Amino acid sequence: MCSPLSGGRRRVSIKHGSPLIGWGAVEGWSTRNMASLSTGEPQEMEVDRRGESEESGDEETRRKSINGEQDTTQPSTSKESPVDMETITLDPDEEDVDLVHCRIGKIEGLEVLQKAKTLSLRQNLIKKIENLDGLRSLQELDVYDNQIRKLENLQNLTELEQLDVSFNVLRKIEGLERLTRIKKLFLLHNKISTIANLNHLTSLEMLELGSNRIRGKIMIENLDSLASLQSLFLGTNKITQLQHLEGLHNLTVLSIQSNRITKMEGLQGLCNLRELYLSHNGIELIEGLENNKKLTTLDIAGNRVKKIENISHLTELQEFWMNDNQIENWSDLDELKNAKTLETVYLERNPLQKDPQYRRKIMLALPSVRQIDATFIRF
Repeated sequence: MCSPLSGGRRRVSIKHGSPLIGWGAVEGWSTRNMASLSTGEPQEMEVDRRGESEESGDEETRRKSINGEQDTTQPSTSKESPVDMETITLDPDEEDVDLVHCRIGKIEGLEVLQKAKTLSLRQNLIKKIENLDGLRSLQELDVYDNQIRKLENLQNLTELEQLDVSFNVLRKIEGLERLTRIKKLFLLHNKISTIANLNHLTSLEMLELGSNRIRGKIMIENLDSLASLQSLFLGTNKITQLQHLEGLHNLTVLSIQSNRITKMEGLQGLCNLRELYLSHNGIELIEGLENNKKLTTLDIAGNRVKKIENISHLTELQEFWMNDNQIENWSDLDELKNAKTLETVYLERNPLQKDPQYRRKIMLALPSVRQIDATFIRF
């Protein structure tokens, strides 16, 4: 095996000010982990994205991207020369095959991997998905950070449950019709403009489409077939309206950070929603959450909101991100008093913060809170 970069690790740039969610899988880092870092310049750390995933792979990565603050620069591979696959040693009995950063230019010679359940080909020079027909036992395929232009030749991988084609040059979603067992699909940082051709993916639970070219209203074709979808990440696109989501009854996590949304709407059908991330848009009014009573995390940081309102019914709220807005009245905190399990609030960089008693007043108004902005409360 070759792998100067061990086990599928990648570097991300981490900043403060909004929870980690959406484009990119940063495993094992929760919002609270990130909030405990000191504010200021971005800190760079290495994050392992292999392992169990349910949001980059899995529920442990439920907070995936720091609103677009992640380093999206792909490694320069244009000057690298592909290697001959014959120089790479393959173990026929290996179930977890790691061929990360091996300068592979063409997928070939892998038919000996009959027992392989996971195959990582990330950070190579691959331009085409091919010659994988014999890997009938494959459950996870990772071709992150290559030069792939088309989703193709996947029809025989019917056992596949996780597919990552992030950081490539795809322009549309296609060629997935027979992958009915797919649960997690990562298409981060491509050139996709339409959410389509997913109607056969009836087992799909997690869809990552952050940093693509999706514009205007959210249009998801054959929405009813995605009844199993639990997490949807659409951060860093150019979406202007929240619509056509009413069929996603099992959705628990929705991230639309860093888009062009000006109004909170189209959420009334998402009764099971627990985490909503809308930071860095152009929202002026908190509204449209009447049916989202199960929310535990609400992120509206970096918008144009002047008043905290219309959320007194969110009694299960645990994290509330409202930093970088225009909140100036302390009475607004009354909207949060019914949330008896509220532990984290971010209100920094609002007019409120100019008050010398800023932290003390938050503590008095919201006694259950254990963290204000990036600092834990000491008792």
